[in-house]
Amino acid sequence: MAAGAAGKVAVSVSGWWRARRAAARRDAGMTTSEYAVGTIAAAAFAAVLYKIVTSDAVSGALESVIGKALDAPF
Repeated sequence: MAAGAAGKVAVSVSGWWRARRAAARRDAGMTTSEYAVGTIAAAAFAAVLYKIVTSDAVSGALESVIGKALDAPF
């Protein structure tokens, strides 16, 4: 009985994958609204990253790391 159940699960899983591949072929790309949301999200992430990198704490840490790297003996 276990082999029969495993066979049914395998058929079910392969059917699921077949449906996913078919859906992927139908949905060839993003729609305009998805591009707009993605662009806004990327711009927001860039703004947050810029604020973090230009903050006093991070700027000081970066200057410290660069200074130590330039003063390293060879």
